[in-house]
Amino acid sequence: MYLASGWKDYEVLDAGGGEKLERWGDVVLRRPDPQAIWAVQAPEMWNKADAVYHRSKAGGGEWEFRRKLPERWQVSYGGNAFYVRPTGFKHTGLFPEQAVNWDWMAERIRQAKGEVRVLNLFGYTGGATLACARAGAKVTHVDAAKGIMQWAGENYRLSQLDSTRVRWLVDDAFKFVARELRRGNRYEGILMDPPSYGRGPGGEVWKLEDGLYSLIESCSQLLSDRAVFFLVNSYTTGLQPAVLYNMLLMTAGGKVEADEIGLPIRSGGVLPCGASGRCIPC
Repeated sequence: MYLASGWKDYEVLDAGGGEKLERWGDVVLRRPDPQAIWAVQAPEMWNKADAVYHRSKAGGGEWEFRRKLPERWQVSYGGNAFYVRPTGFKHTGLFPEQAVNWDWMAERIRQAKGEVRVLNLFGYTGGATLACARAGAKVTHVDAAKGIMQWAGENYRLSQLDSTRVRWLVDDAFKFVARELRRGNRYEGILMDPPSYGRGPGGEVWKLEDGLYSLIESCSQLLSDRAVFFLVNSYTTGLQPAVLYNMLLMTAGGKVEADEIGLPIRSGGVLPCGASGRCIPC
């Protein structure tokens, strides 16, 4: 398992009963987690929650705040800073388990010879973009949601990184990749973190199982002959690491590995958080 164990501003305190208890800086949140189907290990800690997310039977849910929290606050990792806040969809604007991949990509960039151009598809609030830029890469960050793109830009400015290192593009990932192929542009690093379902800026419907292989295949053609990594993440339940392994091996080739990603739990054990496929092209 790829374990994100380097955090200081974040930790999973306990998990069980379909929920997780997390510390984000000095704020403790309690959120649903469908993977945590075991028993709670440290029940005495759960009354520390500053906010609890309650799911609605009709869909969605809402936060119950047990003390007044700031609208947003900061956490940091690897020299970068991020704004986090409880959103109406239970998320906070950051997936802390991805830090293990941020470290891996940053190391690949630092070891590379020459300029490294990175394409970050479904870039969300910019965790990977910040990590790659700080390591010395020039990054093209693509996401279809304008609000999320604004959040990513705020994180970037908060981290005081060179503003010339990133292109921010609100676009559909499939259409952007197709245009890049026609233009003949190439990248030394490509990563994608596609949602299970989603919509593009023009209402285009994305379903992971239907489109992931063709997207990976197209992206493999964007890799330069000096490519240093190709990373694919998945949070879709039932999509095993071996699926990502096979798709990367059949398209990009090179040295491929895949595994679950996870977070250590203070009370004991590991919280699984999806899967990642990693490729070092030949």
